[in-house]
Amino acid sequence: MTASFKPYVSNEQSLPELTLRAVILGAIAGIVFGAVTVYLALRAGLTVSASIPIAVIAISLLKRFGSSILENNIVQTAGSAGESIASGVAFTLPALLLLGFELDVGRVFLVALCGGVLGVLFMIPLRRTLIVKEHGNLTYPEGAACADVLVAGEKGGRFAGRVFLGFGVGALYKFLHEGLRLWRGQPTYDPTWYSGARIAGHTTPEYLGVGYIIGAKVGGLLFGGGVLSWLVLIPLIKFFGSHLTEPLFPGTALIRDMGPRDIWNAYIRSIGAGAVTAAGLITLARTLPTIVDSLKAGVRDLAASRAAAAGSPAVAAQARTEHDLPLTIVAGGSLAMIAIIWVLLTTAINPGHAMANAFASVLIVIFGFLFVTVSSRITGIIGNSSNPISGMTIATLMATCLIFVAIGWTGGAWAAVALSIGAVVCIAAANAGATSQDLKTGFLIGATPWRQQVSLIVGALASVAVIGWTLTYLNRAYTSQEARVIENVTMTAEMKDLGPVEFQGRSYRIVNVLGSRAIPDGRYYYDPSARRIEFKEQPGVGSADMPAPQATLMTTVVNGILTRNLQWGLVLFGVFVVVVLELCGVRSLAFAVGSYLPISTTLPIFAGGVVRWLVEGGAKKAAAGGGGAHGESEVSSGSLTAAGLIAGGSIAGLLLVGPMDATRTAAAAAAQRAGETLTQLPWDMGSRWWPALANSNLLAVILFVAIAAFLFWLGRKKLETS
Repeated sequence: MTASFKPYVSNEQSLPELTLRAVILGAIAGIVFGAVTVYLALRAGLTVSASIPIAVIAISLLKRFGSSILENNIVQTAGSAGESIASGVAFTLPALLLLGFELDVGRVFLVALCGGVLGVLFMIPLRRTLIVKEHGNLTYPEGAACADVLVAGEKGGRFAGRVFLGFGVGALYKFLHEGLRLWRGQPTYDPTWYSGARIAGHTTPEYLGVGYIIGAKVGGLLFGGGVLSWLVLIPLIKFFGSHLTEPLFPGTALIRDMGPRDIWNAYIRSIGAGAVTAAGLITLARTLPTIVDSLKAGVRDLAASRAAAAGSPAVAAQARTEHDLPLTIVAGGSLAMIAIIWVLLTTAINPGHAMANAFASVLIVIFGFLFVTVSSRITGIIGNSSNPISGMTIATLMATCLIFVAIGWTGGAWAAVALSIGAVVCIAAANAGATSQDLKTGFLIGATPWRQQVSLIVGALASVAVIGWTLTYLNRAYTSQEARVIENVTMTAEMKDLGPVEFQGRSYRIVNVLGSRAIPDGRYYYDPSARRIEFKEQPGVGSADMPAPQATLMTTVVNGILTRNLQWGLVLFGVFVVVVLELCGVRSLAFAVGSYLPISTTLPIFAGGVVRWLVEGGAKKAAAGGGGAHGESEVSSGSLTAAGLIAGGSIAGLLLVGPMDATRTAAAAAAQRAGETLTQLPWDMGSRWWPALANSNLLAVILFVAIAAFLFWLGRKKLETS
């Protein structure tokens, strides 16, 4: 503890902290926000920290029962573990599906569990260095804001209503928008005078809320990447390729016959992959001095912890706010998690290669501790929501795959092994960032570190099961089949037989295609006797509804390196776009991510950032005029409302998936029995009541502007914090 710093709760005070009610409520919050994060990450490729909304909920629910500030902190600590682990899972494990491997709940559970727990355990030896000794240098902005919320709640601040109001509006909008389909979900404009261009926006409350929280600058960079892809590169490819008389690899159709999304899938994703990879590696390179310093400090603290475990007299007199979990638990727990990963690899993913799987487990330890250190430090500088986890994961995957190629491990299940390593490291780094942020909050308010660390592990254990279920549930619900007849198909090395399937009363083989010059990547229903593909299966993960951009990027990197079939020309286009931006002084990571996302995602996110910019501009003018306006922060009225919009829209979307999928399946079966084609879904009330308005781009834009105006109005209202 620094001599000049005094926490809100002193060492001498004894308040309830690690209580049963706090742990249970935190675990429930972790489950809910874990599911929300999976949904949001698969749809938008972005996540935001859940600590502040969970802290607000804890204050509103427990304060009436006389809870202490330390209890409320335990709730947000346990709850934040679910959100951070979910982001790591959603960024990586769906890539297994895209590579043709099965993804069951049990496998997700074990990988998420090991990564989540390792993220907490690896962070413990670093706590004194990053949180205490560097208190003046590493601000942990979101952790400090969460501490402000907890202190304001202790003093009687009332702001939970903003979260719940945003939640209600977001859920209602989502129900009318995607449940009853009363208006168009994605207004789209393809200008005929500018062939190949597209302007679109998925008008959902989650995207608006995410944009508000990340702000106009980051939102503008995201949208700038989308503008480059959808209004420059795709029209350029269309212009120069429209006269070609044969497909241009990796595309499998004539460019003149391809729409904007087809071109995006065939060419732009590889360019975006190069951009994101380069930007992620440049971001990591900037932190190399930090990495070296943190690793040295971590080794020193590890030695200090070992001395403490041996019974140093200085430790006996240690303050309550300096007690971490013992090093024996850290070492034993870490070894147990590594053993679980080895067993999973050996029994379910890569059987028959016990020593190779042991080597993979060693790579997890090396990369895991490295990027836990990096993630924790970066979180202290820019916050957990802006932590470049995907860049760290790409670096891990590239290094792992290059090692595998050098050894000769390039066939069979080695792609799944590489992805498992990347997933554990990604989840550990994500949870370490959240852990360090929570420990900073605890440091500021005077919490007991070992109690927070226990609650983080409990939160991880509670959330991992629902995370796996949500991922597989969304994949099943959004999976669809479309007629795609390809004659005279001969099985090649690029086609993997996944087994039999019954569809529409006939037997097929599911074939996963990756890297073929004749057939686009994907899963197909193949009739071996006729040597004909008749249907293409579009998994829910990777579809237009659940694009899973990070997981798709991981698929490109792993498959491209291991098969030596990476489209280096397209990848290098993206790399040099990032180099140009960096030379111009622009931090390129957000721009690169935007170039890889659909413009229908980046445009509404940018709209949310514009709303925040307008709120901040109005606040500055009022302050200059003596109006006493409040400034924007993570604890502002607008930010709390935006968090409610994200949670309400995401949870409503999850709750709608089951009934919508069941109704769609029943309607399709009834239409097939009647020999008819399903043209209208039963819940599509907009087409029944007002078809012209339901399909109108203008109405969709007006309603989205209305919810943006609602957010602006609440953002301008002063928040009662005392």
